[in-house]
Amino acid sequence: MKNVRTMTLKEKIGQMFMVGFSEKEPSVEIQTMIEQYHVGGVIYFTRNIESPEQVHRLSSQLQRFVPTNPLFISIDQEGGMVARITEGVTLSPGNMALGATQNKEAVYQLNKIVASELTALGINMNFSPCIDVNNNPKNPVIGVRSYGEDPYFVAAMGNQAIDGLQSENVSAVIKHFPGHGDTNVDSHLSLPVIPHSLERLKEIELVPFASAIKQGVDAVMVAHVSFPAIEPDNVPATLSKRMINGLLRNYLQYDGVVMTDCMEMNAIINYYGIEEATILAIEAGNDIVLISHSFDRQQRAIKAVIGAVNDGRISEDAINQSVERILRLKQKRQLQKEMQNWNSAKKNIAQSDNLAYAQKISEQSITVLKDNGVLPIDKDSNTLLVSVNPNVATEVDETLATNVTIGTYLGQHITSLEEVHVTTTVTDQEMTEIMLMAKNADKVIVTTYQASANPSQVSLVQMLLKQYNEKLVVVALRSPYDIELFPNVATYIATYESRPLALQSVSKVLIGELQASGQLPVQLPMDVYRS
Repeated sequence: MKNVRTMTLKEKIGQMFMVGFSEKEPSVEIQTMIEQYHVGGVIYFTRNIESPEQVHRLSSQLQRFVPTNPLFISIDQEGGMVARITEGVTLSPGNMALGATQNKEAVYQLNKIVASELTALGINMNFSPCIDVNNNPKNPVIGVRSYGEDPYFVAAMGNQAIDGLQSENVSAVIKHFPGHGDTNVDSHLSLPVIPHSLERLKEIELVPFASAIKQGVDAVMVAHVSFPAIEPDNVPATLSKRMINGLLRNYLQYDGVVMTDCMEMNAIINYYGIEEATILAIEAGNDIVLISHSFDRQQRAIKAVIGAVNDGRISEDAINQSVERILRLKQKRQLQKEMQNWNSAKKNIAQSDNLAYAQKISEQSITVLKDNGVLPIDKDSNTLLVSVNPNVATEVDETLATNVTIGTYLGQHITSLEEVHVTTTVTDQEMTEIMLMAKNADKVIVTTYQASANPSQVSLVQMLLKQYNEKLVVVALRSPYDIELFPNVATYIATYESRPLALQSVSKVLIGELQASGQLPVQLPMDVYRS
């Protein structure tokens, strides 16, 4: 591995960039980025993934392009609703589902399993865990990606995730510093402004970050959020010296790798050109700049930084310090250009005992908030299931498969099950038809998915509970906060996610094969508990 003293300026600056590309095989663009621009890392999205074997091959091909220093190959494999690889691997429940289990040991074990499988695929950095404290029910981008709303609980769970990942030599990247949990705007779309004082930040948002830094986390991702109490004029944390050098480096005493969230999010790109934004990010103290999509922007950003150093705006000493941190981490995690062959690697992926463990922990997460005696549903009852097909709730979700529903599992046990599929936006005609079908059913199950963003779902549930509350079960397939929109519902279950693991687990609860033991890791208004 080359050291800073023997690297050219272009090589050093390249190490400070992590880039994405669109294909499932190495493109000319990504090869150019690695060979000519010397980028230090790449990021995988769903668009790059077909199967575990293909990912293994892709990682191997990319590392072969590298002249000297191996690549960080990174991914968002948080678990639950944010996971880029969903088939052929062990998929962990998401953070709020894990929060509902109260099982810290499970967080460690699942992250260790995930990391061992990522390593087998040539992935050495996970943009996880998300340690935002979700204390805003209207948060559109964090929500179930958080362990909960108690900062000390979030810290404890986050530390277990960090230890699990890094025990397998996968770098954990905590996010989104200094906290994205109390926003009601998605930074993919606009710049969230958080109007809290520094004291409040220290009491809530910073608690998990301070704890993770003491735990020895490898890297910190900075959020595109504005904290006017620290940095005025709507400057996002990503571009703020006060936030990175002041709060993170000096106050929290962090000397590891700092990286930006994607610089192509609207919170940045709508306010700054990519060249100026990148220069400002490095001036603020970021070591790695993440540009996930556009080859043109990636080239322009790197050239802009080279120009800024040559012009004296950015000192080469600052570049050297960042590259030292990056190379130190690559050496610590023993990054290699050579990977084990697929026949050896595949033995570590989707092992039956690991899949069974993930299912067991998923079962511990299912939370029955209210039950008026409808549960369990008799296997001989005439049951209507209204399945809302989940859509992409946030930009970070990417795509969701809808070929598996609760009905996939219930249909194996309930002899008279009628399932109706609707989109997240229910039409008036669908509502009318569902109401007629509900009249003749013994039990009615209706699922919701981010109902606060889809008023027609709320209307459907309210119509059903008005006439059939005594035989109605509402299952929230993502946000447990949905119940606030229909607090009078008599039977309500939270799954925190709509992945197959959760759907199978909640099906077992519905038919009485499993006693739900999950505990809600966020608070709801008391009136939702009154029938």
